[in-house]
Amino acid sequence: MSRFLCLIMLSFGLIQTAVADDNTDRMSAYLTQKFGLATEKAQKISDAVQSAASKYSLPPALLLAIISIESRFKEKARGANGATGLMQVVPGAHRGLLRNVKDLTEPTTNIEVGSAILYGYMRSANGDMDAALKSYGGSKAYAQKVSLRVQDFAALAPEPGTARRADARAARCDAAPADRCAAPDNWANAFTVPAVDSSGIAGSAKPSTGSSAASN
Repeated sequence: MSRFLCLIMLSFGLIQTAVADDNTDRMSAYLTQKFGLATEKAQKISDAVQSAASKYSLPPALLLAIISIESRFKEKARGANGATGLMQVVPGAHRGLLRNVKDLTEPTTNIEVGSAILYGYMRSANGDMDAALKSYGGSKAYAQKVSLRVQDFAALAPEPGTARRADARAARCDAAPADRCAAPDNWANAFTVPAVDSSGIAGSAKPSTGSSAASN
């Protein structure tokens, strides 16, 4: 019986891998066609998005939407407050998180860091993704813009249960001791939530991750 269960689990794992590979191929082809990326670069970004999405229980389409708004997939993009790379990470707001990061413009590193920051904001907001996006970009309008842009990428990597898993995971973490429910590599708490005034704009003392300087 145990051998049969092992075969089932192995088959399930192979199916998941095949689905992920198919999603990555579609994603890469879309980035090449829509944003004019070289095939190798599109593949690298797609792989990084899939990896980070799986690691932090975030929808791949959400990460793609953020990248498209923040940098239009230009890994060397620079914005206000030193915002850097694909997801416009602000080094000054996340020094603890970036201690061992040598090149924030490297796509895989930038997407990993940006995703960890977003996961941290979501955990702080008890699973509320709108609130997390507001913290990430500094305004309610930014959160709404990302939500709309997600629709452009939704068909590339459909994972209907991802958002629910993320909400549940954040809720569990909120109820658990901090040392027992840290994000991978203990990155969940290494972020600074930007102060938001009554107009919905992040205060300059604690700059948000997304700068919008590289946005379209």
